[in-house]
Amino acid sequence: MASFDLWIEAEEWEAGTWDTQDSVTDVIVTLADGSRWVAGFCTYQHVDTLRGSCEESGECLGGKYLWASDLILIDSTSRESIEAVVADLIAKDELTSAFSEIIEDEEDDEEECGSGHVH
Repeated sequence: MASFDLWIEAEEWEAGTWDTQDSVTDVIVTLADGSRWVAGFCTYQHVDTLRGSCEESGECLGGKYLWASDLILIDSTSRESIEAVVADLIAKDELTSAFSEIIEDEEDDEEECGSGHVH
């Protein structure tokens, strides 16, 4: 099995706000070669929640469609489920198709450091 590190945005949310059955969360995978990849993980149930919200608000033609780039639909956004999906995508050599690579822009980093921003 491939080695990778996993950061799940929802693990940093306020306690009690993460419903693993009805949520969407960003996930960053760091592979053994140091490359970093990002995608959103959305539960099937949350698609219904989003559609209902759009019906009420009128967004996305009143819920007629939803779209997001780098989105993976999943049964649960628990760490266990996300780890299993990531491992499967790596084993099938599909992670780089399902996720977008995070490219660090060194020039932007230098500008931020020079402007007094704290990292």
